Amino acid sequence: MLRELRRRWRSYRYRFVPWLALNLRRQRRTLRYVPESSQDKIIADEDVFETLLKIFKALFINDFSRQAEILALLPEVKCQYLELLTVEQKRSKVNSCNHQSQHVFSPEEVLFNTLGFAVSRDRSSLVSAGTGVFVTKGFVPKGTVVSMYPGTVYRKHEPIFFQSLGNPFIFRCIDGVLIDGNDKGLSRSVYRSCSRRDQLGPFQMSDESWLTATLQNPLAVGQYVNNCSHEKTANVCYQEFDVPGHFPVELKQYLPNIVYSHDIESHLRCVVLVTLRDIKQGEELFSNYYTVVS
Repeated sequence: MLRELRRRWRSYRYRFVPWLALNLRRQRRTLRYVPESSQDKIIADEDVFETLLKIFKALFINDFSRQAEILALLPEVKCQYLELLTVEQKRSKVNSCNHQSQHVFSPEEVLFNTLGFAVSRDRSSLVSAGTGVFVTKGFVPKGTVVSMYPGTVYRKHEPIFFQSLGNPFIFRCIDGVLIDGNDKGLSRSVYRSCSRRDQLGPFQMSDESWLTATLQNPLAVGQYVNNCSHEKTANVCYQEFDVPGHFPVELKQYLPNIVYSHDIESHLRCVVLVTLRDIKQGEELFSNYYTVVS
């Protein structure tokens, strides 16, 4: 029991404000200093947008047979995807006249085929750290979106007290917005409720699969990236990204975030993890839990 409590504390302490205040000086190597919110960008928002668009389109085409209801309501979009599917089928040497015969890849394979790498959860290389995230295949260049931080998005004034109790997966954005990336308990129930509330007919506005072991969006593992240490320096960094209003509605089913309050007119906040250096196959991802805004 004591061992389990120690394990939970090692994971939770980075979210515990009094502990942070006492340990800031001795943990300077793991701090991330942000002079201004506007400078908190490793890569441009346009690059984040294009990366998400690229992988989400590939996932959509890979799962084309399941998209019939959506495409029936979007005839112009259907024509565009049929053209993309034909190109993909020719490249894969599949009969372009029979869409049902297309080979369906796993989401991890789609990620590798599209961006040149795959990531997944596994036991961390850090002692007592629990689960971590690894590059399991391929190579990730510096300045690449390598994962996303899933969860329910809360504004400053919104209730999150009960969800936050003993929860090491609360991510705080620079402007005070909180993202609850816990895939269990009350947090799980809240996310599912909000996701189903926002669904419009066949159009899903968010991805629920990150709550399960079978991911629809293979990037949605960012909440399991462990904090860096003196031995394991950070190789990825958090970057906030507001999903623009013109984001394709048919691709929102892959966004692993949902707003808590339905009546708020604002862009959906997402957080992506961007590589700070080249990362090779087999390496574990490490981030900075501390962000100091000066």
